[in-house]
Amino acid sequence: MIRSVAAFVHHHTGAFGLGVASEVFGYDRSDRGLPRFDFALAGMAPGMVRTDTGLLIQVEHGLERFEDADLILILSWEDFGTAPPPELLDVLRRAHARGAVLMSQCTGAFVLAAAGLLDGRRATTHWRYSDQLAESFPSVTVDPSVLYVDEGQVLTGAGTAAGVDLCLYLLRREFGASVANAVARDMVVPPHRDGGQAQYVVSPLPEVGDSERLGDVLGWMQANLHEPVTVEALATRALMSPRSFARHFRTVTGTTPRAWLLTQRLHRAEELLESGDLPVEEIARQVGFGTAAALREQFGRRRGVSPRAYRRSFRAAIPA
Repeated sequence: MIRSVAAFVHHHTGAFGLGVASEVFGYDRSDRGLPRFDFALAGMAPGMVRTDTGLLIQVEHGLERFEDADLILILSWEDFGTAPPPELLDVLRRAHARGAVLMSQCTGAFVLAAAGLLDGRRATTHWRYSDQLAESFPSVTVDPSVLYVDEGQVLTGAGTAAGVDLCLYLLRREFGASVANAVARDMVVPPHRDGGQAQYVVSPLPEVGDSERLGDVLGWMQANLHEPVTVEALATRALMSPRSFARHFRTVTGTTPRAWLLTQRLHRAEELLESGDLPVEEIARQVGFGTAAALREQFGRRRGVSPRAYRRSFRAAIPA
């Protein structure tokens, strides 16, 4: 269980990523029944650090703070011409060996790669630096198109706002959907964007009329997860051809209608498993999988456990 969290901060660390990490793991929400983390900033040594935007940050801890942290965050590393200090890489390797979770945002993946912790693994970083990561560390399988990658004990995220997605994803993975959703509500952000979603789209919005119709269709899909739907039926509801609908859907959501719907159904199944006593068969029917066997198959692929095992692990009262 993650309780102690330490974020590595050095000169030119991204201020946005630091703010995200502090908001998710440093803010005390225990009065609402949410987890409280022992959150700290650590650097090569205690002292003042200037972020990429010029903000001065007081770092109270040196590398020793990583020795007992359950989660270590590497926010960014843009000193590409300089290798990370050997003592930093050593402490990350020791943390990994004792079972700590290590997570990078944006160019922080370069530090994890330099420590050898991404060898033979998939990873991502900001799309602008993905080629450089792949060239510098050929043993790493770099995917520049996704928001984040979960390799179990090691997670990597893309740039800027993807840090929000990755932090909330980790909360969902470790503490369940109700905790992640409650924190997302506090932050006034969407509770989940799937890791396989595209980092960016060339055209952020379709034509105005199409955008409004797609919004209506998305709302209908979420409210009718139990309904069997096809792209053709959704396109008809949106007053588009199937080809045009699929194109605009990806433009708005970064993924396909089928993948988006599958994610929504799994999220709703998680919420129902955490918050009530409905039989797995009934949950499968309500979220659109039809049978318990189909839900177990999809749930196993996503979570690596059965729905009943998930319920035992994450059963808790929904925060108010």
